[in-house]
Amino acid sequence: MTTNTVHHEQVAALHGASTPVQTRWSYRMDEPFAVTVAFCVERGRWVEWVFARDLLIEGLTEPAGIGDLRVRPGEDEDIVILEISSPSGNAIFELDRDATEDFLVSTLELVPAGMESDHFDPNKLLDEITNA
Repeated sequence: MTTNTVHHEQVAALHGASTPVQTRWSYRMDEPFAVTVAFCVERGRWVEWVFARDLLIEGLTEPAGIGDLRVRPGEDEDIVILEISSPSGNAIFELDRDATEDFLVSTLELVPAGMESDHFDPNKLLDEITNA
């Protein structure tokens, strides 16, 4: 059986907080440039962020991103830092490096780096934008 999506769950540490945060990561072959991370902020309520897969890849080895989402290696080599800023606040999450790398490997098995354009349908995107 072949799949065109990757799903991954990980518990992240909210920097400075003792309670872990459940995260849900997803990648879709028909949206090959992006990954989605959802954070469980309340019982049954999730907040999603969509950002470039390349940003996550780059952030494993060096600081990446400008603006509202940044990724960088942690001081502890087992951690990846995900920083998110919004008008309502900021959050710094500590992700398990191995779990994050496993997720990325799964996405790269679906769509190798540099091959994203072969799987991207601009007409589908235009339909979503114009029919929203």
